[in-house]
Order: sequence, then C-alpha cells, then structure tokens
Amino acid sequence: MDYNEKLDAAIARLHDEGRYRTFIDIERRNGQFPHAVWTKPDGSQQDITVWCGNDYLGMGQNPVVIEAMEEALRATGAGSGGTRNISGTTVYHKQLEAELADLHGKEAALLFTSAYIANDATLSTLPKLFPGLIIYSDALNHASMIEGVRRNGGAKRIFRHNDVAHLRELMEADDPAAPKLIAFESIYSMDGDFGPIEEICDLAEEFGALTYIDEVHAVGMYGPRGAGVAERDRLMHRLDIINGTLAKAYGVMGGYIAASAKMCDAIRSYAPGFIFTTSLPPAVAAGAAASVAYLKRAPELREKHQQQAKALKLRLKGLGLPIIDHGSHIVPVMVGNPVHTKLLSDMLLEDHGIYVQPINFPTVPRGTERLRFTPSPVHGPKEMDALVRGMDTLWSHCALNRAEAAG
Repeated sequence: MDYNEKLDAAIARLHDEGRYRTFIDIERRNGQFPHAVWTKPDGSQQDITVWCGNDYLGMGQNPVVIEAMEEALRATGAGSGGTRNISGTTVYHKQLEAELADLHGKEAALLFTSAYIANDATLSTLPKLFPGLIIYSDALNHASMIEGVRRNGGAKRIFRHNDVAHLRELMEADDPAAPKLIAFESIYSMDGDFGPIEEICDLAEEFGALTYIDEVHAVGMYGPRGAGVAERDRLMHRLDIINGTLAKAYGVMGGYIAASAKMCDAIRSYAPGFIFTTSLPPAVAAGAAASVAYLKRAPELREKHQQQAKALKLRLKGLGLPIIDHGSHIVPVMVGNPVHTKLLSDMLLEDHGIYVQPINFPTVPRGTERLRFTPSPVHGPKEMDALVRGMDTLWSHCALNRAEAAG
C-alpha cells in the first residue's frame, strides 16, 4: 500500500470538485472586531472585515468577559488540571452550570468542551439509559447530532426537514410502548429557518416522547434573556433537553446541555465524551459565565443584531441577489457551484478586504453552495456599505457572473 499516493488522491478529489478548504490566517484585535488582519501566503498583511464569524454579538471583546477571564487566569493558572471527575471541577465550572440552568429554567446544566461534543456524547448515551430508545431525527440536523444518533447503536428514524406530518407517520408506525426521543434544532444554521418547536412538542406529548433541541444558533440572541427561540416562544418548559454553545453569541468556548437534575446526573455518569475529556480551563468557564450573565440583561444587543440582519437582507435583495430569508439573523447568498463560490469568496477578500468563507458540500448539499454572512451589532454602516458595494460589483461585472450567464 502506497499511503502517500492514497492521501494525494483524496486531496486531489477535493481540488477537482472545487471544495478543497483553505485556512485564512487572520488576527483578531481586541476592541476592533469585526476588523482583523489577514496574513497572506506570501507573508504580507491586509486589513479585512470579518463577515462570516460566529461571534454574533461581539462578546469575544466585551470588557466584562475579558476581565472575568483575566481574573480567573491570575487566580487559577492556565488549565483545569484534569477531567471533571478527577480534579477538573472548579468553582468556575459550577458557577457557569448554575448560570446556564437558570438561563433555561432547568434544574441543572452540564458543561462540555464544545456543543459538538455535547450533542454527540448525549445522543449516543441516551439509549444506555433508555433501552430500546427510538430517536426521531430531522434530516437537516447538525453533523454532531447525526453522529451521536449514528453511534448510539439504537433505532433511529429520519423525518423530512421540518415535516411534522412525516414525523407523525413514523411515530405511528412504531411500538407505542417503546421509549422515544425527537431531536431537532431551533434555527438551522445554513438556511436560517426555524424548527416547528410547538408542533413537535405537541407530538412528543401525544406519543410520550422526550424532546431534544439544539439551540446553538439561537442562545444569546433570541428570547427576553437570550435563552433561545424556545424562550421567545415560551416553550422551554416543554423541552426535556436543551443543547447550546458558548462559542457563538457568548463569544468564548464550550457547549452544554440543560435538563432535569436526574438527566444531567445520568449523562455525566455514563457519557464517555464527558467522563474522559479534560474540562475547560477555569478562565474560559469564568468568561463564559460572565457573558451569559451579561446577555441576560442586554436585550438591546439582540435588538440591534436583528436590525442589522434585516438591513443587510433588504439591501442584498435590492441588488437582486438570491438570498434565503426565513426571518432569522443568518444571511445566505446562494451561488450553487463550489468553484464559483470559492472564486467569489477569494475576490471579495483580495479586492475588497471582505472575508466570507465559502460553504460547500458536505456542510450543505451539492448544488446549494453559498456565501453565508453573519452581520452583528459591531458591523457599522461603513462596513455594510462596503460589503454591499463589493457584492454588487462582483455579482454584476465579474467573470463569475459572465460564466454563469454563458452557461
């Protein structure tokens, strides 16, 4: 076996399909986000504006968060020193879990190193707790949910995206006595559409199923205190397990579930992804706790965030660009070809200092490649004007447009 040859062939396939991913080496600068510095392959540098980051509210540079992290770092040092079970649980971890439980109106919360791990570890563990469990999973659930469901060894059913009628058909076909769980998202990050939370909760109640919702792209940004879409719609009490992240709107790192005390206790006791993972550094936990607490009292940031998203969508629609608008903060511009998407991304970066990463398969289905913009309260009028001008110029006059028209 020529292993290098196999590696070359695998990488070459990505290049041939136009979906080889490259890292853009950027340096975020505290107090200046969304502005950053891009270090090019030749070593030269260029000022850029980041339009694809997940620091949705700019909390990664909020002084309250930074001060909390600095204080914890000076007090405890860099790392946690172990897993949560072996010396890696500190007062900062417990404080963060208390903030998260309070945020979602649950008895408890359980902290993980990422929301991906939280989804994977929890969903793969649940069949150990409920033998014979059938998981009903939305077809467009995040890869972390898909992986957790795949690895759990239990029964699974995939229902068409947001299709409650199809979900009902699947549930009606199964043993009424079997334990069941419905796994879905509140906001699907690539199209920005909302899950039918209330209808799914109604079905769960009817069929005696548990509910598992991923609020990763909603926590911090929706609801009176930022608990997500379920809080906005007054449905949190009907959800059994809520998954969220600390790496997007909260601007730090980590993931979690919020649920009953018994559920969190069981997951922490049985999930390998929790048991055998070194816990988050105390400074990270402290910063996240400060961010969660801050955003509970900052509805003005959420309001400005929504205003920015609406403004950008309105202006891009005015240019005639094919955007998807489901009313959320996510702004996808459909291109439909991986090579063209990468070309457009490259030209925005090099010619206009605008950084937006191309989104290709397997993140989205083939033929739906796109640019995904994430406006924030720290993107001002100047930044938005520059983006709209750049998109107008490239979409109307560049070789990409001419090639599409010729095709």
